[in-house]
Amino acid sequence: MNVKESAKTARNGLQQGIYFVINPFVRLLIRMGVTPNMVTTIGMLGNVAAAAVFVYAGILVQKSGGAPDYGLVTLAGALIIGFSLFDMLDGQVARLGGMVSTFGAMYDSVLDRYCEMATLGGICFYLIGCDNMTGAIITFVAMVGSIMVSYVRARAEGLGIECKIGFMQRPERVVVTAVAALAAGITGLNLPAGSTFDPNIILTVAMLIIAIFANLTAFARISHSHKELIKAGKE
Repeated sequence: MNVKESAKTARNGLQQGIYFVINPFVRLLIRMGVTPNMVTTIGMLGNVAAAAVFVYAGILVQKSGGAPDYGLVTLAGALIIGFSLFDMLDGQVARLGGMVSTFGAMYDSVLDRYCEMATLGGICFYLIGCDNMTGAIITFVAMVGSIMVSYVRARAEGLGIECKIGFMQRPERVVVTAVAALAAGITGLNLPAGSTFDPNIILTVAMLIIAIFANLTAFARISHSHKELIKAGKE
């Protein structure tokens, strides 16, 4: 088994473990009459709320001219983690409830893009408010890469090519973003007096990781699609 197969097996095992934990809650939602699209919408609204918290934190820094409110940064990270779980819940509600639909799959994909653009856009605004233009530019590049990963897959699948390769897919990007926000916020809240360390560097590094690997994933998918088209004689 090579590294890619091992990583895929580990990821599938983790996913099945999460499903085992959340399935009782999923069945409760189904009995309550909750639909997959309702779950998807709630998840998006939660991520938009996280983005709004980042924007508010950025505005406060600009107005006060002082240190950022790291309690707000921590809250934003917690909201991203909490409401991103709905991204797994909606699929399980659809499967276990027999409510799988073509429109539901499209609706989920579209709202996922809104979630990412909102959260990364919020982080970008926050870093601008903190006079961290380098971090803001890196976050913008991360946003572009994130969108292109999904766009290349959609275009490839429109041509009949399966294109799920790459390391920095949406679950990885969500985890990196949420953990970095929590780490930056908690670090900021617990900084000793007189410390010169900027906790926002944690966010910047996380955005750099996404910017690099998301764009590499997008280009890897372009290369994969090209090879598949050549094999099929459709280049």
